[in-house]
Formats: sequence, structure tokens, C-alpha cells
Amino acid sequence: MGRQIALLSMRHRRWLFVAVAVIAVVLGLMFPRISIDTDPENMLPATQPDRVEHNRIKELFDLYDMIVVGVVNRDHPEGIFNPQSLSAVHGLSRGIEAIDGVVARELMSLATVDNVEQVEPGMIAFDWLMSEPPETDAQAKTIAEAVARLPMFMGTLVSEDHRAAGIYVPIEDKNFSYRISMEIQALIDELDADDEFHITGQPVAQDTFGVEMFQQMAISAPLAGLLIFLIMVYFFRSVPLVIAPMILAMVTVIATMGLLIGLGFTVHIMSSMIPIFLMPIAVVASVHVLSAFTDRCRPGDDPGQVMGEVMQSLYKPVIFTALTTTVGFASLTLTPIPPVQVFGAFIATGVLLAMVLTLTFIPAYVAALPRKTIDRMVARVQTHQQEGEGADCRLCQFMAATGRFASARSRPLLLVFFAALVVAAFGISQIQINDNPTRWFKEDHRIRIADAVLNEHFAGTYEAYIVLEQTAGLAPLAALEQRAAEIIEAAAAEGHELSSDWQRLLDQVQAGEAVTLLDELLFAIDDHLFDAPAEQTGYWETLLAEVERIQSERLFFQRPEALAYIAELQDFLVSGGHVGKSNSLADLVRTINRELVSGQPADYRIPDTSAGVAQAILSFQSSHRPSDLFHFVSPDYLSASIWLQLPSGDNQDMRRVVDAVDAFIAERPLPEGVDLSWGGSTWINLVWQAEMVAGMLYALLSAFAIVLLMMIFLFRSIIFGVLAVLPLTLTITLIYGVMGLVGKDYDMPVAVLSSLSLGLSVDFAIHFIQRLRMRMAEGADWRQALEYVFEEPARAITRNAVVISFGFLPLLTASLVPYITVGIFLASIMAASAVITLLMLPAILNAVPGLFFGRTAPLATASPKEQST
Repeated sequence: MGRQIALLSMRHRRWLFVAVAVIAVVLGLMFPRISIDTDPENMLPATQPDRVEHNRIKELFDLYDMIVVGVVNRDHPEGIFNPQSLSAVHGLSRGIEAIDGVVARELMSLATVDNVEQVEPGMIAFDWLMSEPPETDAQAKTIAEAVARLPMFMGTLVSEDHRAAGIYVPIEDKNFSYRISMEIQALIDELDADDEFHITGQPVAQDTFGVEMFQQMAISAPLAGLLIFLIMVYFFRSVPLVIAPMILAMVTVIATMGLLIGLGFTVHIMSSMIPIFLMPIAVVASVHVLSAFTDRCRPGDDPGQVMGEVMQSLYKPVIFTALTTTVGFASLTLTPIPPVQVFGAFIATGVLLAMVLTLTFIPAYVAALPRKTIDRMVARVQTHQQEGEGADCRLCQFMAATGRFASARSRPLLLVFFAALVVAAFGISQIQINDNPTRWFKEDHRIRIADAVLNEHFAGTYEAYIVLEQTAGLAPLAALEQRAAEIIEAAAAEGHELSSDWQRLLDQVQAGEAVTLLDELLFAIDDHLFDAPAEQTGYWETLLAEVERIQSERLFFQRPEALAYIAELQDFLVSGGHVGKSNSLADLVRTINRELVSGQPADYRIPDTSAGVAQAILSFQSSHRPSDLFHFVSPDYLSASIWLQLPSGDNQDMRRVVDAVDAFIAERPLPEGVDLSWGGSTWINLVWQAEMVAGMLYALLSAFAIVLLMMIFLFRSIIFGVLAVLPLTLTITLIYGVMGLVGKDYDMPVAVLSSLSLGLSVDFAIHFIQRLRMRMAEGADWRQALEYVFEEPARAITRNAVVISFGFLPLLTASLVPYITVGIFLASIMAASAVITLLMLPAILNAVPGLFFGRTAPLATASPKEQST
């Protein structure tokens, strides 16, 4: 079949070239339609419950994604509280408010918030904390003293050591964050200040990553292609010949990315790496084909005939290695992470396209080469072999020596492999699951530097939200109906008919939201009191009071006990070091209550009554930023949020916060009828990471099972099928064991590599076993066949491993950590897989030949070479 495909492709090569060109051009024209998405939130489906809840919380409390700008002064004795630094904060705040995409009314800085001061007991004044920049040290000191009295600002807008001030920039859309950050930097560059300025925050980190990942791909993909090209020229001694797999790789990359874009998929962090993955993977099979062709073709041979023979012997390994690689990538579609699904599906598509082009385009291209080009290539290869020089001949000697070593030392090698497996298993047990989008940059990147500096000074630039909601209890209208019935019956017993007027008032306000209905009913009863008979006034006043009481009860988070529970939870989290700081309605109420009562620290407390809480809230609504109240409580007072500031965005740190809250609730159960939920980008990162780990494990196990079944089907043997997956099993276990031993976190890139490396790692074993069995089918015994495998097939495996391993090394020059991780791990996996395959398989075959070749097969006590002589 392989010969027929090759001959057909060579006869109709012009049509084939046209078809390949059309595919590349048509799909390449899709590139201008590219849409980029770097939001980790989109790692979760739009309907995923935690993501839905997160977005509901943002809408309920009118929350925005934030860019954090830090102004740091390490030299002045008063830190940031000097005229020059505060002028910089003021001017920068005003400039940022004017940037398109910034929600100006919500910007938080010393220049945009209120100072709260007591005028007299029971009366407070709200004045801008810094309406104008101070001109003297005394004025700056006054601002410092005011901030010190406002707990909600310390650790947030100003660091505890007074060395830094923060500007929190809410943005309309996180996709604007990179542009906005660049405009903020431009404003900073125009300032005449000696302070340090830093810009960070998860939105700007994510969007900056999106910009730089394409810059990185523009460098890494061509560099990988150049490196692969040079390596293959070194191996095959012919530039025209090597151009064939390079064209194949470029067409595969262009077609795959064009298809992805053309079908309307966004290019996410994962899919941005498709070119660098496909570039080396696409040429894998071509290396085997060209290696066999250059080894077999001799002067005077018909290149087409030789290529037909090569394809006849290699078409099965080519197809099955492509299918196993496809399975490895396609298994990623089983994960619950949409960008990973897209990545896996399109890489799998690209691998299949590369397989088809290997079986068709490579033979057609070779047939199209001038005969003199082939002759020169053959002459150069033979010259190197005859002179005993060059990489090919040294590689021949090395492969033969490797085969003899593996055969002669089979049992010690197997003991070494078993020991490595045990150590690797221990290493895997030490792996920690952790990720943080900010850590996707190198430590010397400006985003990482800003993150480190600002989280050193402030309580934390990472946010999460705890939301408490009163969802149970007697519905207010049902409670009102029950109590009103009692009052109306009492009135009827005294001879006063109220039921018809009461029903008329209810019909008048009609059905609607409970809080709105109660408000309207209060006005309706109050109006009715003017017309009611004098003897009924008392009953109507009782009904009015009952509506007011039920309305007050409905406002759950105006209750002192509810706010006290929130304050207790906050104190637990902060005092335990679980979070840097927290802010809530309880803090706002305590601050206002202090100023209303005495202005002294002793009155920084929650009022004893709901009326006292309501008075504090009502007083705050006279401030310049009354809408800030509803960042902490919903308008119906049935939901309240606690804003947590975390100095780290690591998933492990977020998990510790969640565990701490669970522990608190176990000791101090939530108030009856109150539910707790989570929101915030740091929480969402934790959720998708957990989803990814579970999904990747399922994908890995599924892919392993499918690959094993495919190996059994390919070799028509359970025992050979199991043998084929042993090298990849040890390879993956070893790589991840080392990762655990050196303390490398299990993050997004590592998780993805676990499944896709499985399909790649088995390729070498397929070629090894298939060529061994083919040689035996030609009449050789198993020892002769094993010796043959360490000739041309082993050289092809080694060349393949070198090409694909070096193909990923350009990623090591990246400024983005995920790309470096991918480069290191895939290069390591492919190199280790080749070495383990070439040592483990002959060791196993020599240790127990009867298991694979029948009971009559003798045990090997020497190398295949020695036994044949």
C-alpha cells in the first residue's frame, strides 16, 4: 500500500503541488481575521457554575477588573507623604481618569477618596482627602494623619510603612489593560518626580502576556525552523532534499492556524503555541523517510523505485506514529478547559495533515528533484561512509555499540530502570499543583518586579471576594400577610372593618420586588391615614409599624449581629496571616459610627441596633462616593461582600485562604439561612487549575488506554503492545518524578504536556518494534533482526530525537516562562524517550526472548553481533 501511494503521488506530483499550494494560500488568507484572548477566566466554559457565580458577583456589587499603579519613595524621611510625591500621585490620578476605557468614577487613590471627620457628636463631614496636591510638608503631614484614622485605606491606598501609595484603576474591559497600562506609563514618563513607579495587576499581566506571546512566536517559530533545517542538512548532506520537510512543516503550520482562525476560534495562550509544536512534530516522519532513502539509494538506482520501497516499509510506522500522536493531542479535548480543547483538536488536525503530506508530498518532491541532485547527495553520503568520517559513520558505530551494550547488560539495565521508576514515583508524590499568571513572566520582567515591590509594601494586589447571602427564612410578604391578618381580625372584633381598604392598598401597589413593594405600601398606608376614620387610626398606625418592622428585618445586613459575624471572619483571616487585608461593610459602618459618636478609637465598633447601623449607612451616603457602599452590600441588603487582598496570586495561597474560611465556618457556623460563595480572579484561577488537573488526569489515562489498544492492534499481539508502551511509561514517570524532586510546580504548561508527550514518546518504540518484526518476517531470527534495528532504524530514531528535541530548544530563549517550560520538558521527554527506547527494548527482549519469540528462543548471553559469529 505504501508503494502504491508513493508511486501515485510521484506520477501526479504537479497536481499534488498545486493542491498543497492552494491549501496554504487559502488558509493563510485567514490570518488577518485573527482574534486574541489571554483571559485565564476563559479557561472555564461560560456556563461553568463558579464562573457564572463570579460574574454574578461582579454585576451584583458593581466590581471591575483593576490595574494597580504603585508610587514608591524609599528615600524621604516621611516616605510618600511629601509634597513632591503626593503631587505625583494627584497628577497621575487625574491623568489616568482621562484615559479611554478607565471607569473614572471608581478610580481609587488619595486624590479621589473622602476624609471623614466629626463636626460635632452626631454630625460628620466628608471632604476630599487630597483635593489639591499639598504645597508644604505640614499639609502633607495633615494628609498622613487623616489616612492613619481611616483603616480602609491603610494597606490599600497607602502602605503601613508610608513608603508607597497605590492607585487602583478600574477598567471597562480587561482586553484594554495593556493599552491602558502603556498610556499610564506615558503619563509617568512625563512626571517630574524621583519616585519609583510600578504597574501591575492580573488584567495587565494577562494582556501583556498576550502581546508578548505573539512577539515570542514571531521569533521562536522561525528560529525552530532554521535550527531543524540546519540539523537535517547536517544529517542528510543535501539542501534541496531537506527543503521538502521544511515546506511540509510550513504548510502544516499555516493550514492549521488558518483553519483555527477561519473557523472563528480565538487564539489563546495555548493555541499560540501551535506553530512551535507543529514545526518539529510535522517533520518527524519525514526524518525516518529521508533517513531510509539516503541509506538505501545508491548510484544508478532509480530514486522513484527506492522511494517506493522506503514508503512500503515505513507507511505503517508513519501512520501509527501519527495516530498515536494524534490520540495524545486529541485527548486534550476531554478536559473541561475550552482553550486546551481547541489546542488539542487543532494540533491533532495538524499532525494528521503532516502524515498525509509525508506519505504523498515527500515522494512527489523527491521525484521532482533533478537526477544530478540525487546523485550528488548519494555520492556525499557514500564518501563519508567510505572514509569513516562524518556524523553518519560515527552514528553507525555508536548505534551498534549501544545495541551490544543493551543486549549484554540487559539485567543490570532493567534493574536500573526499575530503580529509576521507584525514585520517580516518589518524586511524583512531591509534586505541588500551583499556578499564577503573573509568574508566567521571568523574574526580571517589569510585571514581576512591580508585583514583588507592591506586594512587599501593600496588603496585596490580588483580590478575592467572599459573598454572604441571606436566602432562607419566612418571605417578607408572607410574614406581612400573617401579621396583618391578626391586626385586621382584632379590629373586626372591635367593630372596625379594615379588610377591604387593606386589600385595595395591596392591589394599588401591585406585585413586585419585596423591598419595592414594602416601600410603596408604607407610602400608601401613610396617605390612607389622612382619610381613615379617627377610631381606625390606631389600627392603621399598627399596620404601618408592622410594615416598617418587616422591612427592617428584610435588610439582613443592617443587623448588628450579621455585621459582627463578618467582622469576626475578617479578623480571623487577617490575624491568622491568611490574607493581607480585608474590607467590608462592617469596616465602613465602624468608621462612620466612630465619627458620629465621639471620634475616639473606643467607638470604632458596630452599633448595637439596626437603627444605629442604618444611621451610619445613611450618613455615608452623603459622601462624595456614595456608590462605594454598594461594592460591599447589595441594594436590598440581602448580600454582602468581603474584599480580600492577597499578597500572592499562587493557587496554593488561595487554597489556604479557602481552607481557612472553611475551618472558621466549622467552628462558627454561618447565620441561619445564610449561604457563602466565592468570586474574584484569584479564586477563578484556583477553580480552572483544579478543573485542569482533573481533566488532564482523565485525558492522560484515556490516551494511555487508547495508545495501548492501538499498539496491540498494530502488532496483533498483547505482549508486543505492552512492550511498546513501557518506554513511554518510564519516560513520563521519570520526567515528572524529576519535576517533583526539584520542586517544579505542576502548572498549566506542565499539565498539558502530560497528555501530548504520551503520543510523541511511543513513536520510537513503534519504529523499533515494527522494523524488528519486519526483518524477522523476511527470514532473520530475532537476534539478527535486533542487530539490524541498530543499523538504519536506530540511526533514524536518533536523528528524529535530535531533530525534535533541538526543535523545541529555541523556546529556552523566551521571556515567558510557559514557553521555557514547554521547551525544556518536550526536549527532555523526546531525548529521554529515545534513549530509554534504545536501551530498554533490547534489554527486555534479551532478558526474556521466549516471552516474545516462543519457547524455543534461547536466552541471549552476548550481543547480537557476537552471537551471529
